[in-house]
Amino acid sequence: MTSEASGQTVKHRQERHMERILPEQLDPELVRKLPLEFLKKQCAVPVVLEDGTVAVALAESSNIEAFDAISSVLGCHCLRLVCPADEIEQAISQCYYKSDRPDHAETNESVPRSDDIEAVSAQTPAEDLLNVAGKAPVVKLVNKIFFQAVNNRASDIHVEPYENEARIRFRVDGVLHDVHTLPRHQVAALVSRLKVMSNLNIAERRLPQDGHSRIKIGDKLVDIRVSVIPTLGGERVVLRLLDKSSGRFALNEIGFAPRVFDQFKQLMKLTHGIVLLSGPTGSGKTTTLYAVLSELNSEQRNILTVEDPIEYQIPGIGQMQVKPKIDLTFANCLRHILRQDPDIIMIGEIRDAETARIAIQASLTGHLVLSTLHTNDSASAVTRLIDMGIEPYLISSSVVAVMAQRLVRVICPHCKTSCTPDEQTARLIAETDELQHGDVRLSRGAGCEHCLQTGYTGRTGIFELLVVDEQIQELILRRTGSQAIKQSAIRGGISTLRQDGFRKAAVGQTTIEEVFRVTQDDVLAGPETITYVNG
Repeated sequence: MTSEASGQTVKHRQERHMERILPEQLDPELVRKLPLEFLKKQCAVPVVLEDGTVAVALAESSNIEAFDAISSVLGCHCLRLVCPADEIEQAISQCYYKSDRPDHAETNESVPRSDDIEAVSAQTPAEDLLNVAGKAPVVKLVNKIFFQAVNNRASDIHVEPYENEARIRFRVDGVLHDVHTLPRHQVAALVSRLKVMSNLNIAERRLPQDGHSRIKIGDKLVDIRVSVIPTLGGERVVLRLLDKSSGRFALNEIGFAPRVFDQFKQLMKLTHGIVLLSGPTGSGKTTTLYAVLSELNSEQRNILTVEDPIEYQIPGIGQMQVKPKIDLTFANCLRHILRQDPDIIMIGEIRDAETARIAIQASLTGHLVLSTLHTNDSASAVTRLIDMGIEPYLISSSVVAVMAQRLVRVICPHCKTSCTPDEQTARLIAETDELQHGDVRLSRGAGCEHCLQTGYTGRTGIFELLVVDEQIQELILRRTGSQAIKQSAIRGGISTLRQDGFRKAAVGQTTIEEVFRVTQDDVLAGPETITYVNG
């Protein structure tokens, strides 16, 4: 064998390719022997293989300098691995915060000085929070809370001070979970750090304040909306997290049943009229609107939006931010938008009669208008507009459809087990016309580390699409109540929110308990009457 061939054989033995770095291959203490900035710049991380061999994972196999430097610092013979850059980035993030708990952090310092703060506002480039791991303890405490929240897919962080302690809770998949408890004396420093990050007044503790910030954790860019209010126990903070790197859902990925999806696609082809989305806060209305806009976005259409706030920026669409402090309200924005020759207008929310009237005028003059209302079901959207003072004839001639929606948690695939329905549950499922006994496959999640012991991971939508036909138009003109409109729609074949939820439960996507939790006000249609079902 030639020396060249021998060298290639040795290289093949020392270098391997690995697609994924497993959690058990990470040793935080080993990684922390190396400077964080060096690992991130070189995109390299040491790992431990199953046989105990220490290896260095590199994004570029030709980066021999980094491999030699890491092997020298660790003081052992290392195997060389080639791994995707995003896996290495995630591994570095996990190692630096994996074993640290916020409630063990030493935060006896007073309010952090401004020159200690490395967080950024939404107007400046985001810095990776991992780069400030060596800063003051209160800064590290806040960063660890953010890191854990993003890792747990939390949508909100709650800091709740009480007489002797403060609770930190995460809202994951729409449900709050206790995560940490902090001593009372640490709260002032924690709140002040959050205020500085959000450009709020740290000296003002008597009045509510709102702000925003932006952080980066590994490859994730997260926008933060901050709300601070004074309470008896101290200042209470709620932070809404919006992961900008997670991307938007496509219209066919948010949980539509095939029949509803086809109906909704047909509605999106209309050139005029109002399509309303209804549901409480946190029911996914904005996500659906963005999915619709992405579907409609093309160079042949001029699409303009009025939002508060703008959660995602969509290339090719003109988006306006409402600013009530300078009298730039939904209504005023709409007046100016109508002079911009739009084809499609999206209004973040119809909050008052003035906005509703301008939206109706826009729809009657040849524009497709998309918007949201806070109502419990689709039929209640009509009565809500009437209560605002909108004339019934305007509603019947402009509103073409109302879609109510909720979000239900999806059963965790890692701990999913089958279960048998009781007699009452089986009877309720049987009332859903499209299901047959052989099609029902109920499941539940037993709870595991992947789902925080809840049995659920992620959420999907359930929908109720009410298309305004001639019969419903007649009911609107007669100022009929929402219950009569709902009954008429059910007789016409509408699927209620609860029935759509039962379909998803019957195929093992969610649970009956979860459907009951989010549809407590819904009704079911029996053969001749409406039966109220208590969740």
